Amino acid sequence: MNTNKPQNINGKYLYYAFISGGKEIINNQISLNDINVFPVRDKDTGSNLASTIKSVINNTIPNKSYKETVGLIANAALEGARGNSGVIFAQFLYGLSCETIDKASINISDFTDSVKRSIPYLYNAISNPVEGTMLTVIKDWSDYLNSQKNIINDFKDLFTNSLSILEKSLSETTSKLKELGKYGVVDAGAKGFVVFIKGIADFLSDTNVRDLLESVNKKNNIPQHEDHFKADEDIKYRYCAEAKMQDVFVKFYRLKEILEEYGNSSLIAGSNEMCSVHVHTNKPADLFKELQKVGYIVSQKVEDIKHQQDIVNHRKWNIAIVTDSTCDLSQELIDEYQINVLPMNINFGDDSYLDKLTINPKQFYDLLEKDVDFPQSSQINEASFTSLYSQLSNHYDEIIAIHLSSKFSGTYANSKKAGEKISKELGTRIEVIDSKNLSGGLGLLVYKTAKDIEAGDNLDKILDSLHREIKMTRIYVSVKDMKSMIRGGRVSRPRGFIANSIGINPIVSMNLKGDSLLYGVSFGQKNSLKKIEQQIRKAQKHHKIWNYIILHAHNELGAEKAEHDMEEICGKKAVSVVDISPVIGMHAGQGAVSISLMYN
Repeated sequence: MNTNKPQNINGKYLYYAFISGGKEIINNQISLNDINVFPVRDKDTGSNLASTIKSVINNTIPNKSYKETVGLIANAALEGARGNSGVIFAQFLYGLSCETIDKASINISDFTDSVKRSIPYLYNAISNPVEGTMLTVIKDWSDYLNSQKNIINDFKDLFTNSLSILEKSLSETTSKLKELGKYGVVDAGAKGFVVFIKGIADFLSDTNVRDLLESVNKKNNIPQHEDHFKADEDIKYRYCAEAKMQDVFVKFYRLKEILEEYGNSSLIAGSNEMCSVHVHTNKPADLFKELQKVGYIVSQKVEDIKHQQDIVNHRKWNIAIVTDSTCDLSQELIDEYQINVLPMNINFGDDSYLDKLTINPKQFYDLLEKDVDFPQSSQINEASFTSLYSQLSNHYDEIIAIHLSSKFSGTYANSKKAGEKISKELGTRIEVIDSKNLSGGLGLLVYKTAKDIEAGDNLDKILDSLHREIKMTRIYVSVKDMKSMIRGGRVSRPRGFIANSIGINPIVSMNLKGDSLLYGVSFGQKNSLKKIEQQIRKAQKHHKIWNYIILHAHNELGAEKAEHDMEEICGKKAVSVVDISPVIGMHAGQGAVSISLMYN
């Protein structure tokens, strides 16, 4: 047991104290998620705080200087901040770094003064500050510290004695905020801060750095848990949108106005040089278009609050379905079958977008026509799948992931690695499948899997069916013109120019190995669609069509005609008629029409 009572702390002491506090948040993230009911019951406050803490742990090396270290911690927190709670916590650290005097070590008076001066940073970051949250608890803690700075002369007693004030302030959040009183809980973010300070107090009482670092580096499985709150809640804004921005050239009040124009629960942490923004919105694509006008977006994240809440409160089955955004299904079907979709990335030069989330089809094709740089897509990284599989393992017994052809992207491989990792750590069975297809073909395979889960089939039976169905799924794409194929390098400029000049329209399909192939050519899109339909009629003599999807690249009239013709052929309407994923549309080009079908 450490009996030393430090009267001054330097950068290294601060660093290890922070890690001790952060460890407590990481260890308590599930219980924090369980009581998360404000501003929406999306059950992620603990996870968001833990993610913010891990960003600091993974990206910070202690410096002897207190001022230098608190700055490094603040920057790492801003870089990794997630959710309301993470952004608020990062902003507190940012305020602390700005208001800390430039010393290698500080005393209690220096520390308490910097905490007090950091409080306005918190309130200025939020458009509509609400009492009874983390804000209130941090402010009450600051008031106590300042009342004691001339009475207590060491950090151990200061932090230990402050715990009773924190617990009192935390308990009062239930009565201060009606949403908390409705469920009889304290604010999750506020409790996270109390847990953090308790971890620091424990470190100050027992300064064993070696044991601390070993406990943080040890990979402990996060236990599965049951949710305590099952009541419905109306969600005004569906998406939680976050961005890291650099070189913002407007005042923060203007940035707040932009965020509030598109939603609520807006937060801004940091400075014009680097900041984190957070807002709940229904129009993430329009929001990010506006944000691009006022600064450089370094990274972005969009989460579906409704989808998260449906999984927590209205999970329909014990098997989760995961796919990527090249899966073209209607949003209605994705919602109905609670399908988890991770977005691919699209890059126009230095500007990055999340497929179907931060760029919509109209914006995409406008950019495709105007932008000098041809867009590039990039695979979903392993970390994104690891995070998703960890979250889903808290709610599902088994997970099946179905992805676009591995011949086109490393997304399947990354999903496979993440699935094996989480299966080993948490014991959840995770099966990752290469669809050898994409777009509507992938959509049909995901839809059929969802129907099999709905019918009560077990995972082994579903997998057996899926491997057969992959061989029975086809996609035919009628390309309207070859500009995108030329710009993307899939067709040489001379050959493409000749083909366009004489009106040749290629028909693109895929083989059973998941490679693209040129199925045929016709003069004019009308003729190419007729050729596709003739092939479908011919194949139907041997195989009955189970279902089909019509896709288009911003060509609704062409899609309507294709669906009408297909309904005549097989006597049923399409499962979905959707504007094709921009990741796929960049190669097919505007005006393309596609028919995907699955035979019995």
